[in-house]
Amino acid sequence: MYNVERKAEIINLLEKHGQVEVNSLARQFQISRETIRRDLAELEREGILTRTHGGAVYNQKVRGPGYEYPVSVRGIQRYHEKNAICKYAAGLIQDGDTVFVDNSSTTVYLARYIPRTIHATLITNSIKLLMVAAKSPNPNILFICLGGVFKESNLSLYGSATVKHCAEFYPNKAFMSCAGIAPSGLVTDASVQEIETKRLMIEHSRELFLLADYTKFSAAGQVFLTNLSPGNNIITDSKADGEKLEALKSLGVRISVV
Repeated sequence: MYNVERKAEIINLLEKHGQVEVNSLARQFQISRETIRRDLAELEREGILTRTHGGAVYNQKVRGPGYEYPVSVRGIQRYHEKNAICKYAAGLIQDGDTVFVDNSSTTVYLARYIPRTIHATLITNSIKLLMVAAKSPNPNILFICLGGVFKESNLSLYGSATVKHCAEFYPNKAFMSCAGIAPSGLVTDASVQEIETKRLMIEHSRELFLLADYTKFSAAGQVFLTNLSPGNNIITDSKADGEKLEALKSLGVRISVV
């Protein structure tokens, strides 16, 4: 198991139980206690937990209302599901497309999986996405980075300058994530700072694709993003609640399960 997978599971255990023990984790992952301590130290630096003698406890501020994990931590939560969703979504990008990709932990690996034979333009306010893409450069992809105010904790750009810049573009497709999707089609998000950029790109794009792992159907954000309409798309994983997906299908929303 890779480091990122272990840390994702440790976060899951903290969310369920509020604490973890080094010896128990070492047995579960069949690795040394020293390796587990390094994992816990990395998560402590991210502010997710506080190490104790023999283990760690969930940092109380993480459980506070409106708290959003740093993007580096959100990127490792449900890593397998998000990776599979990105692979599928990348296969929907066609030659000549202009695509908006938002700043989210779900979409961050999308560019990595675009076939190298495809020529496309990607517009984004995500510094993290650009950093990931730079590790495996693709000369056939033109990246346009929206300007704005830099948000260090989220590795994104936001503000009136970002909205003004993105108003110039009318993409074929928009790939976004969110905080929650209700069976009624109501979509909510967590970030007030980036919401206007996302709303404008939904308005300007011909097709909307929401990339949402199974947890998005039992959660809700604090900010209205959009109401889904016939022809909108959701890409999710096999753990998503079937009844909720059927309710969304009845609204004319297209669902892809990977």
